[in-house]
Amino acid sequence: MIPTTSTEAETHSSRSPGKPPKSTTGLAANNASKTVVLLVCVVALVVTMLLSIAIGSRNIDLAVVWQAVISPQDLDEHFVIWDLRIPRTVVAVTVGAALGIAGALIQALTRNPLADPGILGVSSGASFAVAIGVGVFGVQSMTGEVWFAFAGALLATLAVYAIGSVGRGGGDPLRMVLAGVALGAVLSGLTGAMTLLNPQAFDKMRGWGAGSVVGRSLDVVLPVLPFFVIGFVIAMLVARPLNAVALGEDLARALGAQVMRTRVLTIIAVTLLAGGATAIAGPIGFVGLMVPHVARWIVGPDQRWIFAYTIVLAPILLLTADIFGRVLMRPAEIPVGIVTAFVGAPVLIALIRRKKASGL
Repeated sequence: MIPTTSTEAETHSSRSPGKPPKSTTGLAANNASKTVVLLVCVVALVVTMLLSIAIGSRNIDLAVVWQAVISPQDLDEHFVIWDLRIPRTVVAVTVGAALGIAGALIQALTRNPLADPGILGVSSGASFAVAIGVGVFGVQSMTGEVWFAFAGALLATLAVYAIGSVGRGGGDPLRMVLAGVALGAVLSGLTGAMTLLNPQAFDKMRGWGAGSVVGRSLDVVLPVLPFFVIGFVIAMLVARPLNAVALGEDLARALGAQVMRTRVLTIIAVTLLAGGATAIAGPIGFVGLMVPHVARWIVGPDQRWIFAYTIVLAPILLLTADIFGRVLMRPAEIPVGIVTAFVGAPVLIALIRRKKASGL
């Protein structure tokens, strides 16, 4: 009999029944730590929502906010909380989550860390289509505007992806960014020109065009909510295939991923999420750019975890920006789209200067 060495004994011991391999143990521990951090982020989101309800032109104590939530009464503060601030907070959470997931989807699909609905012209396409609906067809209802926003977001996404995919090498990240910026600038200019030509028709779009959640009620969210749900479900379904696509199309096909089906579903999800968010709050930039980067820094390249973190962190960012917009020039307010632009522009410059900013 050949004696077993100490190394062999340790190997047999590590493979003994009832004891998982070290790699499995490490993976479970890693997933557990990610879950714990995600729960902490959820708590942070709840706190941010409470602060959003409490802070405004007139601050309200958190105790009063809590009392209004659990036992509303006929008081001025409770009226402000339920009729103004809670709907505004819900709108910000919904729009933030939609923009964040749309940005994560675009970055994964194009393998471009500089992509988001604003930079790739998706939001501008939706805004331009809504402007056409209002100015040309006289659309005044949210239901009508949503369909125009969806159509504009879809056409802009397809145009940018087609331009970036022309030539050798398929989709080029830099080419997509340049195409998106150019298309967004043209569409934004056309939208601005239309509002100047017919200011009466576009009067209500002035604040909307800057990206704002002021005055948005729950009635605005309800027509778009089913589309958001479909977009979120599709995002969860394509998360695993997008992990394979990130390795390259040939390897993704070898792993059994249906690349074309994944692309189509991703474009549909981006259209529903970015188009719906733009229809509600106007073009709000940089949320879909910054948040997926933070999520990727925390959890790594797995899109399933990136989406889970993004859907929590993006509302935190948008709510925080909205809170700052309320207090910086109190009693006047700065639209949340302007605040996110002030924060996002330096982040974009920093990302462009990184050596690895050309692709994921």
